[in-house]
Amino acid sequence: MWYAASVGASVLAEEPTQFRNVLTLAALPMTQTFYGLIQMIYLILIYAPIRDGTVELSKALALLGLGFVGFLAEAISAWAQGVVCASGIAELPRTKGASFVNTVILAAYVELWGILGIVFTILGTTLIG
Repeated sequence: MWYAASVGASVLAEEPTQFRNVLTLAALPMTQTFYGLIQMIYLILIYAPIRDGTVELSKALALLGLGFVGFLAEAISAWAQGVVCASGIAELPRTKGASFVNTVILAAYVELWGILGIVFTILGTTLIG
């Protein structure tokens, strides 16, 4: 997200009328933060209430690994989406905003990695038990 916002600051210095488009495109990579929050809350609500005060080591390691895989999926998705959005932001002045919709569509393709990350993390918890 910081990369898209950095490019957005340069674009706004050149063409301030693109503020709405820049703000929208710079904010898109933040959605993965919400996916990560949902994963964290889900894991805490499902596995934090330990009934007898102990957790099997294998289950704890599986949850740690699952959490790391979810984190990695969200981080890669956010990074890649930030690059896509930054490229689209850079083209806004040249196209007079006409590239906005196309950039959002391309950013949605990268968003799929984040969505799959949250889905696989939640599905993985059902396998752990």
